[in-house]
Amino acid sequence: MTVTAYTLAVVLNLFCLFLGYRFLFQPASAATGYGVPADAGGDAAAYLTVKGVRDGTLGVVGLALLAFAGARPEAWFMLCVALVPLADTLIVLRHGGTKAVAFGIHFATAIVVLISAGLLFAV
Repeated sequence: MTVTAYTLAVVLNLFCLFLGYRFLFQPASAATGYGVPADAGGDAAAYLTVKGVRDGTLGVVGLALLAFAGARPEAWFMLCVALVPLADTLIVLRHGGTKAVAFGIHFATAIVVLISAGLLFAV
């Protein structure tokens, strides 16, 4: 179970880094994949950049916790970070995105992050 817990945590953190990269360097396609398309020009560009920095930072912090503090601190981090995809679910629904994207991507991600937290607590 230890290998599974650590592997899932690393994969989720790397995925956050990937999302951050995508929002920073491919903002229009990243926003479409998020579920709420946005024009990468004008004011939207700033918000897409904020999302990229947020997601990338979560990935870096998660990897640092796992490497330097261990499974239990990472578990608490994952438990707290699960709020982000839960909020993203509501954001997509509130701003005209589809239920399939809201629940199939964001809510499902929150569940996987919570499973990761549970596995890390069990290590």
